[in-house]
Amino acid sequence: MTDTPADRPARPGEVALGFDPALAADDARLGFIGRLRSPWSRGNCPKNLRAAREAGGEFRVEIDPPFRPGLAGLTAGQAVILLYWTGGARRDRIVLHPDHRAEPTGVFALRAPSRPNPVAIGVVRILDIDVGAGVLTVDALDAFDGTPLLDIKPWLPSVDVPPGPG
Repeated sequence: MTDTPADRPARPGEVALGFDPALAADDARLGFIGRLRSPWSRGNCPKNLRAAREAGGEFRVEIDPPFRPGLAGLTAGQAVILLYWTGGARRDRIVLHPDHRAEPTGVFALRAPSRPNPVAIGVVRILDIDVGAGVLTVDALDAFDGTPLLDIKPWLPSVDVPPGPG
């Protein structure tokens, strides 16, 4: 997901928290396990994975050496959930007014990178895997080149599709 510059002025209807959640608490310790590699940078990054797939490109997930054994069991063709850190995004906005919405909307109803904890999620398909090198080639990424990776989880249709009408 694209990052929003921290100095972007508020749009009409946006609401700020009045504090920066990054500075308000010291209750989580996260470690990055790798980086996302994409052709994207500020100004040319697609807003979502659908747009990234339409644009095309080369997309890789690079895993740092200590975490590479955790790739065992993943296979080409498999769908996985990537959790990544959009740390350049604003963290103090709780209501946003994105261009694609007529009205301001709470961040928990959006996938915008600006949120109290800038964790993004993407469901991608593994096209190729090199466990030894720690590289997953995936079908798309909607993040800047070099975005830190927090975690990978398998996408399981028997678990990850909620029951009932959507």
